[in-house]
Amino acid sequence: MDVNGRATMSSLFNNIKILMAAGSFALSSIVVAQGMTPAKEDLECRYLSIIEQGFLANHVKYSNRDVELANRLIEQYLKRLDPSKIYLVQNDVDAIKKSMINVFEKTKNRDCSFLDEAQKLILARVSDRAAFAKQFLGKDFKFDPTTEFGFDPDKRAWPKNGDEANEYLKKYIQFQISNYLATDMKIDEAKKNVLKNYERAVKRTQDTKQDDLLSGYLDSFARALDPHSSFFSRDVLEDFEIQMRLSLEGIGATLSSQDGFTVVEQLVPGGAAAKSSLIEPQDKIIAVGQDGGPMENVIDMDLKDVVKKIRGKKGTKVHLTVLRKSGDGKKRLDVVLTREKVNLEDEAAAIHFIEKDVAGTKKKLGVINFPSFYADSRRGGRSSAADLKQIVKEAVDKKVDGIVLDLSNNGGGSLEDAVKIAGLFFAQGNVVKQSSKGDGKAEAALRDSDATVDWSGPLVVLTSRISASASEIVSGTLQDYKRAVIVGGDHTYGKGSVQSVLPIPHDLGAIKVTVGMFFVPSGKSTQHRGVDADIVLPGPFSIDDIGEKYMDYSLPPKTIEAFGSPDAYVKEGSNAWKEIKPEWLKALNERSLDRVSKNEEFKKIVDELNKAKSRGKIIRVSEVLKDKNEKDKKEKAKKIASKNKKAEDYLKRPDIQEAESVLLDLISLEIGKPLIAPPKQANAK
Repeated sequence: MDVNGRATMSSLFNNIKILMAAGSFALSSIVVAQGMTPAKEDLECRYLSIIEQGFLANHVKYSNRDVELANRLIEQYLKRLDPSKIYLVQNDVDAIKKSMINVFEKTKNRDCSFLDEAQKLILARVSDRAAFAKQFLGKDFKFDPTTEFGFDPDKRAWPKNGDEANEYLKKYIQFQISNYLATDMKIDEAKKNVLKNYERAVKRTQDTKQDDLLSGYLDSFARALDPHSSFFSRDVLEDFEIQMRLSLEGIGATLSSQDGFTVVEQLVPGGAAAKSSLIEPQDKIIAVGQDGGPMENVIDMDLKDVVKKIRGKKGTKVHLTVLRKSGDGKKRLDVVLTREKVNLEDEAAAIHFIEKDVAGTKKKLGVINFPSFYADSRRGGRSSAADLKQIVKEAVDKKVDGIVLDLSNNGGGSLEDAVKIAGLFFAQGNVVKQSSKGDGKAEAALRDSDATVDWSGPLVVLTSRISASASEIVSGTLQDYKRAVIVGGDHTYGKGSVQSVLPIPHDLGAIKVTVGMFFVPSGKSTQHRGVDADIVLPGPFSIDDIGEKYMDYSLPPKTIEAFGSPDAYVKEGSNAWKEIKPEWLKALNERSLDRVSKNEEFKKIVDELNKAKSRGKIIRVSEVLKDKNEKDKKEKAKKIASKNKKAEDYLKRPDIQEAESVLLDLISLEIGKPLIAPPKQANAK
């Protein structure tokens, strides 16, 4: 205990092993077990070793601080300081490495002076580059659209000296200028905006707080363990919890930072901002005030700090001053909004009902857009499994002939919800096995225990290279049980690991740590390999460097014995479902290939992929000018589109339409109607 009667961080972590042996471990549970109320504290250097030990006590593979982990930590911290390699030079990198070489030497009486030294160094170099940018963008600057440069920092060495860094910066500035020119901006305004970017970088670096330095170090430590372990500061933890429970208390607007301004990107339907009709997309928020308090200028303020000022408890008021484009000028508006609970419906599962005419017969399809496995752990909280169960019931009530489950943009989420969702489509049985820390321990099986088959009809699951984690559990399990046809990218992301988020006492944030690897019923890990599609479609993410295996320090895959459950299958009765047969997949593939080869949208995707592959990592400024303007217009249209327009655009996607076509073919096969193979094309002579 400290002098105030509160448990110190050191004493709190002494019970880690006892709690782990008893079951799941949460750092906050130590406080509860000791009958204490955690008080808010600031992150301090003396806590680093204890929080590191929290990671090591729970991580599936690593238990000790060693030389290899220290080297990884240093590499990750350098990437955090200068991810694009445009500021630091080789001597700076060597100095930082030297200051961190014995980073694990003291676990007690920790010395964090190396963080301050590194911060002073990066501030000096950011200031150097900003000064050079100002000089380079002077009256003699000439835009050169023929500029080419290699953007990928992993493929470039650190600059040898300041001159070499500035030579690269010249090319990078040409690229930045081209981005602004592509939006029809004049050259003088483009130069002014680029220079402001460098000036803001100096200000952000100057404004870095001690808490940010310590949080950055801990996150680098976590990422040295594997790509998915991380440290959540208070602010990051709050954002994570909002995403998982799909609700927050605020004004109901998505914000971004552009050229020093906080810009309203989208309004959440039903939120305070949308209901007031006082805020519009593309409004710039320039000042924020609390009810009864002064207005504070937020131009050039870090976005996360602006968001903190705008969020607040339900029923309280927030005052905003916004700039809105009006003709050729801008008008200034003062707005008062009452904060409300906001449901983030765009991230929730939703179903679209589609009617198709097939040879004179009407078929009704349900397309479920399922962007994340969300779960609010509070009592009565919302969960994706409960939402999806209700959606499937709605599909059954509307007598759909088949369902497309779209996981193509789903990066994962709640493991428990993944198990329940997979179980909606078969009787009961094993879904996934999870390994745990320690050699020789048997994997724990997670199974669906509900014998009800919520949907027993034809099922297509749409995936892509960015479908990850929980998405891979669901698609891999349904594929192993031959319950669904997997359509989409050649394979999914390949994230076969499980993370737990463990809150830290005293509101210091949380650790997210990889606690196990998971396996689908065939015994295969999805780690690196992902889930292979039964029917492959061209997709915008089908490029070589998207996937778990390309991430720093990704854990190796392995295989265990198959553990499928016979009681998952139902041969007779109302719950009966049909297994996907190899000959069905062959027929479905032939028909899909024929359609895709004739589809103009898929041809465009293939052309873009080929262009990307031919360019490699070399950026040509002239191509930025050619391509970016059209892309920006499309993105802006998406942001301001109505809910109905978004749904319409979603259903026009070529992969969605092809998934529907595959589903229609599958419906025919399941009712015993043979498919007519597409005509074979004659060989060119």
